[in-house]
Amino acid sequence: FDIDPFANLKFSEVALANGLLATLPMLLLFFVLQELPYAPIRKIRALLLEILGSRLYHCDWSDMLILAGIAGFSEEVLFRGLLQPWLEQLTNMTTGLILSNIVFALVHAVTPLYALLAMLMGLYLGVCLDYGGERNLLNPIVVHTLYDFVAFIVILRQYRNSLNTPDAAR
Repeated sequence: FDIDPFANLKFSEVALANGLLATLPMLLLFFVLQELPYAPIRKIRALLLEILGSRLYHCDWSDMLILAGIAGFSEEVLFRGLLQPWLEQLTNMTTGLILSNIVFALVHAVTPLYALLAMLMGLYLGVCLDYGGERNLLNPIVVHTLYDFVAFIVILRQYRNSLNTPDAAR
């Protein structure tokens, strides 16, 4: 690709603060979706409990933070550090953003709705890459990591609670 995926990774307090603040809308959406009784959303919640709950069962918060950090870092380096800039070079910024996040959605296509939500999240992360007027990969890395960390905690708590219900004993 002739792209250095780390070229736009700059450690700064501003990027860290931007990432922290940019996580808030995504977490708000996550918690709103947790409460919706819409059947496709319930299906996603059930799949996440089934797929991730048992795998996270023996983890403590530090394990989940490390896992979220690895996922946030590696996915952002791949999608926002490599794929998006490469596609922008081939096309333009908007098309590169959209195409890279179609791929992001396909990689996360657990259900059609989940793929759509992943694409929207990816578009948001792609915009975060340029937030503050300077391209910095640290912005979406922080957002992705914190979002995943909170999601892992919620999923683990829901999974453990499901094991303690009378229905789970049957």
